[in-house]
Amino acid sequence: MPLTTTAQLTEDARAADHGVCAFNVITLESAEAVVSGAETAGQPVILQLSENATRFHRHNPRPLAAAMRELAVAATVPVALHLDHVEDEELLHLSAAAGFSSVMFDAGRLPYSDNLAATRRAATWAHAEGLSIEAELGYVGGKDTQASNAHTAGVRTDPEQAREFVAATGVDALAVAVGSSHAMHARTARLDDELIRALAAAVPVPLVLHGSSGVGEEELGRAVASGMTKINVGTILSIAYTRAVRGFLAEQPDVSDPRRYLEPARAEVADVVAGYLRVVGRV
Repeated sequence: MPLTTTAQLTEDARAADHGVCAFNVITLESAEAVVSGAETAGQPVILQLSENATRFHRHNPRPLAAAMRELAVAATVPVALHLDHVEDEELLHLSAAAGFSSVMFDAGRLPYSDNLAATRRAATWAHAEGLSIEAELGYVGGKDTQASNAHTAGVRTDPEQAREFVAATGVDALAVAVGSSHAMHARTARLDDELIRALAAAVPVPLVLHGSSGVGEEELGRAVASGMTKINVGTILSIAYTRAVRGFLAEQPDVSDPRRYLEPARAEVADVVAGYLRVVGRV
């Protein structure tokens, strides 16, 4: 299958009342696992690299992005590349040359008027470069030490404000706060399905759920049925990867060849990916 774009995958999913998953990539092995899981499930997928992961790779997204692109080109299912949670404008301006078809510009920590202005500038740049752009409105907890969290009054996305924000910025997708939180290790989050339906009716672009690692299968299925389109998944992949490595080395502590323990880690992540895709794609 040819390398495709995030915009195409989200448009197709939205038209079919399905969802599409975007999985965080940290290493080549994690990218291989995501594509393998997608092929097992027979579902399209988005490979996404975050600003935090780029920082780990010495602030250079190009080498891993090039590997992600090669995996996408060789895949048997449609695969798109997305650069996620970008706050650094220098990194934003590297996204097109690095081969991404979309970028999430994250000015969500700013006051509303500043978020709107910064996002509008980012969207103008992205569209001129042929990229689609995602932004965030509302507060999805878990990425910092703010006192507020996903359930604090006033942090969830307001539908009327979302309508205004999308119209004023021209973004192509909107990440919204509906009860999920980043970096959750247990799938106990409870989403506001009524709010998701109101947001889906208010804005003409796909909705994005961040923090999906903390959302159970039934809850995810309801969210997609209510109007959520792009489902971001990260933490649970790292948990699976690390669990597999620890388990292997606990049983075989003398092994020093990383290929020996990275193989089961890759397989474990692929299984998790396939499971999410079956739920979100309603297989």
